Amino acid sequence: TTSRKIKEMILDAGAAEVHFRIASPPTAWPCFYGVDTPQREKLLAATMSEDEMRDHLGVDSLRFISLNGLYRAAGEASGRNDLHPQYCDACFSGEYPVRPADMLEQGFQMKAAE
Repeated sequence: TTSRKIKEMILDAGAAEVHFRIASPPTAWPCFYGVDTPQREKLLAATMSEDEMRDHLGVDSLRFISLNGLYRAAGEASGRNDLHPQYCDACFSGEYPVRPADMLEQGFQMKAAE
């Protein structure tokens, strides 16, 4: 992955350790609304714990911002409204504003109404 290449470049430049801090929650769900993400099982966060991702990437530490932390960073002082989320965060939470009608194995598509 790109992260592994970046880690190698940092080590090649002389760093003794590499610590990743990701400014989003882990992406564990595909996006059906325009972001080209792979099938869920191909997303690291869908199949691995944070420690497993750290080991997979070969970095010394790995941390993500929490979902509430993301909302607070976007100016929502009280964080995410769980009953009525202020933004689409389905790729992080798995809670889609509109449920996809069908998830096909060869990708994700909305099933046409018959």
